[in-house]
Order: sequence, then structure tokens, then C-alpha cells
Amino acid sequence: MITVSLCMIVKNEERILKRCLDTVADLVDEIVIVDTGSADRTKEIAAEYTKNIYDFTWTGDFSAARNFAFSKCTKEYIYTADADEVIDEENRQRFLDLKEVLLPEIEIVQMKYGNQLQFSTIYNFDEEYRPKLYKRLREFVWEYPIHEAVRLEPVVYDSDVVITHLPEALHTGRDIAAFEKMVKDGEYLDKKLCGLYARELFVSGSEEEVCRAREYFKLVIEEEGRTPGEQMEAFCVVVRASRLAGDAAEFYKYAMRAAASDEEIPAEICYELGCFYQGQGDLPEAAMWFYNALHETESILDKRCGGELAEEGLRSCQ
Repeated sequence: MITVSLCMIVKNEERILKRCLDTVADLVDEIVIVDTGSADRTKEIAAEYTKNIYDFTWTGDFSAARNFAFSKCTKEYIYTADADEVIDEENRQRFLDLKEVLLPEIEIVQMKYGNQLQFSTIYNFDEEYRPKLYKRLREFVWEYPIHEAVRLEPVVYDSDVVITHLPEALHTGRDIAAFEKMVKDGEYLDKKLCGLYARELFVSGSEEEVCRAREYFKLVIEEEGRTPGEQMEAFCVVVRASRLAGDAAEFYKYAMRAAASDEEIPAEICYELGCFYQGQGDLPEAAMWFYNALHETESILDKRCGGELAEEGLRSCQ
């Protein structure tokens, strides 16, 4: 049987930390909790479960905090958890079964992260695989009988364990503020971060936050090395921001550039065109674009643009 360290970073989680730990504490062999500046009873509650409690001065960098927390773990595998997660009884048993049978060559175990849509998160699906269990020390091995090479890709196993996500509130404002700071500081947002920023804006961003992001995403569209998919996500943000700002010239410019690109026009652009023409009082034209969003295209950032929002827009044009 493998041994597992539970690894958490927390701050002001007195309301939900016990709920989380009660479902996972007896499944693991070590609990490591890193506190980033709680002003409530978080550390007192954590002390009921472990002596391994460490303080980490918050720098605004979640990776730095998690790297520090990982450095304090000592078991074979590290299980990462957030305070707003729980594991039900069926999946507790699956977790125990996994500990019994996990092969030593497995370096990352993915678990299903569930209950996304109930809390209006930025994700377009209710359940997704996420890496949750990591081998603490990686063993490099050679592969191939000829032209041998060290295996660089980790061995990943998709388990049947489901983690239930029960957030108390969304972190959209915090996340968008972090993205804005990175942009202001001149940091490069790679494909993943750029896409997450666009999705946050589309799903949960305020009109002001979307409009503030317009100039950055205009740069992404023109930036050398960006993929067509990244550029289309940027087009979606710029088109929405231009509509919200009442800038018809830029709205047309970027909507038409998106339509003329090699990528298929996404539901988000069709939906924005529907909203634009609806605002102009041209209901037949708006209805056509809402219909296209609903029936002829696919969403890339927010599935509601190709679903209930488009349907609502189409209904309002009748």
C-alpha cells in the first residue's frame, strides 16, 4: 500500500476546514497544512488534525505557496486538497482501494472534480479530470530498446475517485484582479492562462472588467506565436468589450476579422452580434445571429452563449 501526505494551503477557512478534513483525514498517512495569513480559527481547527502546520507569507503567488507546502511532505505520494472539497463515503472507499492497488510506476493520479455547474464556476462542464495525487519523488527511467531515451512524460492514471466541490463563494474578482496585475506588470500569459482569463471574463466578469481587458486582448490577436485558437478567444473578448463600450467601429472590425479567419466562428461571436443588433432595434438580424449561436456554432469560452443565453435572446426577438 502506498503512503500519502495530504497537502493544503489555507487562509480564513474556519467555516469549512473541519468539513473537508473529516472526510479525508483518516485516508492519508500525513497531513501538512500551510497557512497564508489567517485571522480566524483556521490554524486552531487544523491543529485538531495535525502538528504539521506552517506559516507562509502570502506573496500573491499560489504556486509559491504550494511549492513550499510540497517541500514539507514526506510520504510517497502527495494528495492536494482545497478546504471547499469533500469526499463522500463511496469515494472514500475508492480512495482506500486506490491506495491498495496503485502501481509504483504511476506518477500522477487524476480524480474527477465534480459539482462545477451548481456554483456557476468558469467551467462549462459539471465534472472533469484533475491531477490530485502526485508521486513526491520522481524516478527517471530509460525507455526503448534502441535509440533509448529518458522518459520525460509522467505516467498518469485516471481514477474513478470523485471529489465534490462545495465553494462558499466564487473567486472571480480575486482571479481577474490577479490577471490584471500580471498584465500590468508585463508578465506573459501563456496559452493556458490567457484562455482562463478570457473564460473568467466571459463567464463571470463585470462589464468594467471586460472593457478593461480589451486592449490586452487586442495585443494577443496581433502577437506573433499565438495560435489561431488563442486568437479566436481574444476576438471574443474584444468583440464583447467593444459592444459594451458602445464602440461600433471596433465591434464591426473585430467581429468581421473573426468571421474571416480560418477558425470556425464560435457561438460567442454570433451571440455578441445578436446582442448588438438587438440593441440597434434590428430584431430580424438579431434573431438570425442568436439562431446561429444556438444551432449552427459551438462555444469556446462560455457554453451559455450557444445555449440558454442565445435561446433567451432568440425568444426576445419574436
